Parts: sequence; C-alpha cells; structure tokens
Amino acid sequence: MKMKKFAVAAAIAMMGMSLMACGGKKTAESAAESKAEGAASVKAVSAGKLIMATNAEFPPYEYHEGNEIKGIDVEICRAVAEKLGLELQIEDVAFDAIIPEVASGKADLAAAGMTVTEDRKQNMDFSDTYATSIQLILVQENSTIAGKEDLSGKKIGVQQGTTSDLFSTEDFGEDSVVRYSKSMEAVQALSQGKIDAVIVDSQTAKEFVNEVKGIKALDSSYSDEAYAIGVKKGNTELLNAVNAALAELKSEGKLDEIVTKYTKAE
Repeated sequence: MKMKKFAVAAAIAMMGMSLMACGGKKTAESAAESKAEGAASVKAVSAGKLIMATNAEFPPYEYHEGNEIKGIDVEICRAVAEKLGLELQIEDVAFDAIIPEVASGKADLAAAGMTVTEDRKQNMDFSDTYATSIQLILVQENSTIAGKEDLSGKKIGVQQGTTSDLFSTEDFGEDSVVRYSKSMEAVQALSQGKIDAVIVDSQTAKEFVNEVKGIKALDSSYSDEAYAIGVKKGNTELLNAVNAALAELKSEGKLDEIVTKYTKAE
C-alpha cells in the first residue's frame, strides 16, 4: 500500500514544482506536507481545482439529477482529484466542445464516455483505459432491422461528435446520419418514427429502453470501444499524474466499485 502512495506522489512531482523526494518511512506530518505540495503543483494548472469538461447527457457516465451532475465519469474524476489533493470542478458543455475546452486550457480533463480514436489523439493525449463499452443499435419494437447490415439506406440517429457519429458516417455515408445535440433527442425521434435507428453506448441504451416505451436494443453490437480521460496534448505531467491515480484506484478496487454502482442489473 505504501508503494502506491509513492506512485502518485512521483507523478505529481513531475508537474514542475518543488516536491521533494524523501527516503525511508514518512511521518504523518511529512506525508501531509507532501500532499499539500502535490496539490500546489497541480494548482499551477487550474488554481487548485481539476476542471472536468463533460456533456451530462450520457447516463450512466454523466447525467443530471436535480442540480447535480452524477455518473461514472464524475465519480472517477472526483476520486482522481482527491488523489492529487484537488477539488473537482465540472463544466457541462456540448459534446463537440469538450476537446476545444481542453485544448484551449479552459478545462484540464475531458471525461464523457470518451472513446480513444486516432483522430482524437491528434488533438488530445489520453490516459490509460478505465472502462470498455459496446455500442448498441436501438430500434422500434416492431422494426425489421436485426443488425448492423440492415442499416444500409436507413436514417440513423446519433449524438453529434460522438464515435457513433464518426463510425456510422464512415460506414453508411453522410446522407444516412441524422445528428442531434443530445442522445435523448435522437431516441425521441426514433420513438416518433422520424428515424429508423439510434447508435449509442450499451449502458446508455439500457437506460433509454427502460425510460422510453416502444423501443428495444438489438442483441448484436455495433462496435467495441475503450474509454479514457483526455488531457491537453503535450501535458505529460498531468497525464502521468492521472495515470498514477487511476492505477491506484484500480488496485484498490475503486474503479470496479464505481462502474458496478451505476451498471448493476435492475
């Protein structure tokens, strides 16, 4: 367990501030001082706060509950922030604005069920994977669509800027894809018969099937994906700190605990 403390401290130390290395066994006082110094080093990035850019329209990864934003990504990023001695601040923006927010320095992290793709890697650096997911196809209950091969010539609803948007456009062409600012808007259009299908993350698909009458998720997957946290391209120090925190949370079983909390069977 002590070695995990040193892993996070070492990653934070790389952020350009004077976090002094010490050998031997730390006293409680020196450990507290190191945590304070670690927080100060990250403070240089976002004034004592770790700012997470997300789009809270993607349950169970991020969604609104009253005045709060909750979900898998929120809890994971909050746990990462705590490891770094920081307070998490959430900025809810349009999905296609998330990468520009991080690239411009307005936010430190991108976390929104963000799939690692070669295109996105041109604009952001990504942490180690913290979750894997399957993209599913939603259709009306009486639809004859049985799988991906049946989507040719159909109207496919997606959330703009997501991998569902990117992959379906590549597979079926621009004219087949209908883009919405929120996944729920696409699902509503599906239930009203305005489009033929919606492609969305499997966990989010389950939420929609439970909430919206007359739709179902097909058994076959559209694609398999890996989710990670994005940081500004070239910000190696923050990336290493996030990876060290994620590794510690994984070894503690915290990552699995968070994912299970939001995806357990009803």
